[in-house]
Formats: sequence, C-alpha cells, structure tokens
Amino acid sequence: MVHLASILRGFLTVLAVMLVSFPIATQADERDYISIVGSSTVYPFATVVAERFGTGTQYPTPIIESTGSGGGLKLFCAGIGVKHPDITNASRRIKQSEVDHCAKNGITGIVEIKFGYDGIVIANSIESGRFSLTRRDVFLALAKDVPSPDGSETLVPNPYNTWKEVNSELPDVAIRVLGPPPTSGTRDAFAELALEGGCKTFKWIKAIKKTDKKHYKSICHGIREDGAWVEAGENDNLIVQKLNADKDSLGVFGFSFLDQNSDQVQGSLVDGVAPEFENIADGSYVISRPLYFYVKSVHIDLIPGIREYVAEFTSDRAWGDDGYLVDKGMIPMPQAERSEFKTAAMNLRTVKLASN
Repeated sequence: MVHLASILRGFLTVLAVMLVSFPIATQADERDYISIVGSSTVYPFATVVAERFGTGTQYPTPIIESTGSGGGLKLFCAGIGVKHPDITNASRRIKQSEVDHCAKNGITGIVEIKFGYDGIVIANSIESGRFSLTRRDVFLALAKDVPSPDGSETLVPNPYNTWKEVNSELPDVAIRVLGPPPTSGTRDAFAELALEGGCKTFKWIKAIKKTDKKHYKSICHGIREDGAWVEAGENDNLIVQKLNADKDSLGVFGFSFLDQNSDQVQGSLVDGVAPEFENIADGSYVISRPLYFYVKSVHIDLIPGIREYVAEFTSDRAWGDDGYLVDKGMIPMPQAERSEFKTAAMNLRTVKLASN
C-alpha cells in the first residue's frame, strides 16, 4: 500500500511538471514577428521597410540580423518552422547549391524578389586623393596569384606592395583594402565584377576558361591573404570608420553606404567612371549588381504579416523612382522589371524559384 502511494505521488509530480511546462513549450513554438537574416548591403533597405511596416500596420516590427548573404541563406535553408528565418536578404542571386540545400531540408517553395540595384564602391577618406583605378589595377593589386611581372604567361604569388608598383600613375602608398568576408554577397560580386573583370583582360588567362573553368575561377576570384586585403566583417559602417582612421586605406562596400557617408568618404573611379547614382542606373559603372530577398513560402501561413511586409517592400512608395528606398541609396529597377517582380510578390503562394 505504501509502495502504491509512493508511485501515485510520483505520477502526480510528473503530471504537475508537464502541466506547468506545457504552456511554456507552446509559447516557445510560436512567433508573432517576421524573422529576417542576410546581406549587410540589403540590411539598411530592409530595416527602413521594417520600420515603416511596424508603425503603419497591426504587425510587430520584423527582427533583422545582418549575417551576410551566404550566412543568411545557410540559416534560411536550415529548416522549416519558427526556429528558422522567414526571409533572407541577398546582394547576389541564390546559388544552385543553396537551392539544393533548401530542398534537402524540405524547403521547395522559395519566392525570389529582385527589388533594385546597387554599386560596389572602392572608397577612401575624403582627406586623401581620389583614386582612379582600372579593373586590371584592382586584379593585380588584390589577386592571390598574378601574371609574372617579367611578361611571361606564368602565374606568381602577388609581388606588389604599393599601388605605384601596380600602375606608375597610382599613389606610392601600401596596398591595404578593407573588405567583406567570404560569407558576404558583396565579396562574391566584387570578385566576379571587379577581380574577374580585370583578370580576363589577360587573354591567355581568359583562354583557360574554355578548358578548365575551375582553374580559371581560382585564378580570377582568389584574393591575396598576406595582409593587403583585410577582412573587416559584415558591418560596412565599421569600414567607413576605419577609413577615417587610416587615410591610406581603401574600403569595399555598397553604394548606399557611400551615399550616406559622402561627407567622410569618396568613391574611386573605375575604368574612368565614378560610382554615382546615374552611372549605376544606366550601367556605365561596371561594378554594380542586383539586390534580392527570398521568402519561405511555407511560412506565409505560419507567421503573420509576411504578405503585407512584401507588399510594403514592393510598393511604389518604397521601391519606386521617387521611393524612400531611393533616398537610402538604392538604384531603382526599370518599370518593366518592377512590374515583373511585383507580380511575383502578389502571388507568393504559387511562385517558386527555378533552378539556376
């Protein structure tokens, strides 16, 4: 009898713990705000949209983390449910490997929204002279391996220490460029548009692409690791601060940060063209790229407000020619492109990302 009473007391204790814990577990499995991760370049644009959305609707202001494009897509593709982000921002298009990673974790419905354009700037303090660089200069200064200075068609570890050694018309200062880490879409785009743009001006390297694409990419996208390129994290505002402290350094970041800090830093000319709004919009500034965000379609019915947030982001008052995102430094898309992605935004339930 005593034994039975002991068992009964134990059962009641366990039951009491379960009843107390149940509401906590239920609350932990719920979320009433939108969770967004991803690109540091897109971060200021997404933040202003989130603030407008939070003050202008019944929904809480979304929580946004600046993790870099690659880091954001990794988190986004990790799974379905409230523990995983609903939206990820990207300053480059999602890769096929990331689409496959998402699919492995049950995420097959991904809505792709391209919302504007941005230029990548190579900037320095306004207290220093303005640089005028070619993409070949950028490649020779920052690539891990470069064509031998003796003119032979061979590669050598980068021997250049100063900009003047790269190009006699450039300043005689040490090559030191502060830039984003490998998880950043800005880093990917910079490698593709600036480094590779200069790399393929060497015809014998460009020819390698036809026979060995992997080797070609390793040459043209590889960044030196001897201190000339300094990984400065995902915080572009921090790069701006460091350029003020070190007047000889250059920094790589999105045009919006140049636009917002034009009293402190200036953008280098690239192939003779300045990183200005009109030049990025018409394509004459060659280091420019599209901006995206991706929505997990299965979360639309799970988390309240996603459809309304996307509607705000793709409204004329936000991404239009005179929208508030333009005031933040975003380059608006042509009307035809806006119409295309507006349709994608309005049909969130049915739009899926095609493999690329």
